[in-house]
Amino acid sequence: MKNRLKVLRAERDWSQADLADKLGVSRQTVNAIETGKYDPSLPLAFKIAELFQMKIEEIFIPVEKK
Repeated sequence: MKNRLKVLRAERDWSQADLADKLGVSRQTVNAIETGKYDPSLPLAFKIAELFQMKIEEIFIPVEKK
């Protein structure tokens, strides 16, 4: 799954640690989501969407399987 988390975070001049604090997760979790190594749980995805005041599908883009 691709996502726009890094761009959205950068637009707000937030560090990964800043975003992690706002979400109540570790900085490593934010890094793993940004790099696509980890897909957030549904509750965390909703929390991210609420924080950025966007819809989940505006942040997370599913990758089509071949």
